[in-house]
Order: sequence, then structure tokens, then C-alpha cells
Amino acid sequence: MASKKTQKIRDKRELRVRSRISGTKEKPRLCVFRSDRHIYAQAIDDAQGGTITTASTLSKELAGKIKGKKKIEVAKEVGRLIASRLQALGVNKVVFDRGRFLYHGRVKALADAARENGLKF
Repeated sequence: MASKKTQKIRDKRELRVRSRISGTKEKPRLCVFRSDRHIYAQAIDDAQGGTITTASTLSKELAGKIKGKKKIEVAKEVGRLIASRLQALGVNKVVFDRGRFLYHGRVKALADAARENGLKF
């Protein structure tokens, strides 16, 4: 559990990042959340206020692929999956939202994998 001071810093960083970006149906916001065990990505249309599509380590498509892999490799698989799902919907451009997380490690791996599979940030 994070201390109150640490949580306040995280919340402040998240508000700072999110205040500058917004997604539309043509160019949704690709929001990333990571926990100790899982990583989640979702494409959000802020104009309508809804989620377009999601991908995470809990997705059924990744169940067999991620077993025994390291966290960064798993994040790359999630990036590939979200890119393929968005392209199936006809979306090629997104606005990347790292939230309160630094653009480093698993968050960067997810973003790089999504770029390699055709998404443009």
C-alpha cells in the first residue's frame, strides 16, 4: 500500500497527463494500466464517453501465449493484440495515454509493440 504522499504524487501526475489528451472515434485514447501481475490497454472514445475495445493479460486469446514469459514480453503481446483489434475496427491512429506510469519498461514495451503492428501515435 502506497503512503498518502506517494498516492498524492501519482494522482497529480495522472491528472497532468490526462488533462492534455482526449480521444475521438477516429483517433481514440489508448489508455494503459499496469498492476504487479497484469497489464491492461483500452481504446476510449472520450467524445461518446465509452470504451471501443480492450486487451489485457486476462484475455482469452493470450491465455496460452503468455505462460512462462517475462512481464515485458507479456506487455508486447498485449500491445500486438490491442493493435490488431483496433485495426479490425478500422482505426490506425491513437493518442497514447500512459496515465500515472512512466514511459518505461512494460508501458514502453506495449507502446512499441502496438506501433510495430501498425498503430500510429
